[in-house]
Amino acid sequence: MEFILALQGAAAQGVLWALLCLGTYITFRLLDFPDLSVDGSFATGAAVTAIMMTNGVNPFISLIVATIAGAIAGMVTGFLHTKFKIPAVLAGILTQIALYSVNLRIMGRANLPLLRFDTIFTGASNLFGSIGLNLSVDQVALIVGILIIILTISILYWFFGTEIGSAIRATGNNGAMVRALGQNTDTTKVIALMVSNALVGLSGALVAQYQGAADVGMGAGAIVIGLASIVIGEVLFPRVKTFWGALAAIAIGSFIYRAIVAVVLQMGMNTNDLKLLTAVIVALALGIPVMLPRKKSKTQNV
Repeated sequence: MEFILALQGAAAQGVLWALLCLGTYITFRLLDFPDLSVDGSFATGAAVTAIMMTNGVNPFISLIVATIAGAIAGMVTGFLHTKFKIPAVLAGILTQIALYSVNLRIMGRANLPLLRFDTIFTGASNLFGSIGLNLSVDQVALIVGILIIILTISILYWFFGTEIGSAIRATGNNGAMVRALGQNTDTTKVIALMVSNALVGLSGALVAQYQGAADVGMGAGAIVIGLASIVIGEVLFPRVKTFWGALAAIAIGSFIYRAIVAVVLQMGMNTNDLKLLTAVIVALALGIPVMLPRKKSKTQNV
């Protein structure tokens, strides 16, 4: 029973973190931009929703503002890179460092509890209860998270099919060709970073409401978790060729990553070793597809 409850919690965490993974996918895979500001913008989303909720703002409204705050963080990274010609990695690091202080300013302290305040999940729980469905917090978060993921993937699928969305994808593949066609690649980079970090900020806000607290350090290692989920999704679904399928695979990868974490914790793994586990998962997921073809070729040569 305890194991099943742990998996329910992992599933809920997985769908909420999947938004961060989708945002990371936009920059790393579509734009070919290593955006390291994700750790900061995730915490920014959490900080914004927490301070607004503690001041009596509707939790749904706080999610919208947190999304906008994430987009602004992405815009800062984009301007540092495109206008000041700062390398992508360094631009992300600078934004991440700055956001740590910004997040402290927003919350006024390092940690802000939300346990006494209504969230979108308590609202959804009351709604389900009114129709006779008595669900746990994890079950409610899972249902709400899945609905948000479906809506997000649908919007992203539409957006990247538009002219500007296609230009963003083309910028990641061949920026020189896009410039030759008269498109401003600086603009496409900034827009992509804004969309990416908007999703990351929304993810941070949802996780804060689900966990009942916002912490200035809750985004530490978020980029690695995002990459792990992306790699897991791509390894498990290598034959997916459609954009819709690729986005869905990333969301499933996020769920599987959280399930793996839940399993190893139930087996008694020290929580201090989770970052090491994540690194190992990413390394194996990246290395195994490369090593297998080599092994097959050696066998054929023999």
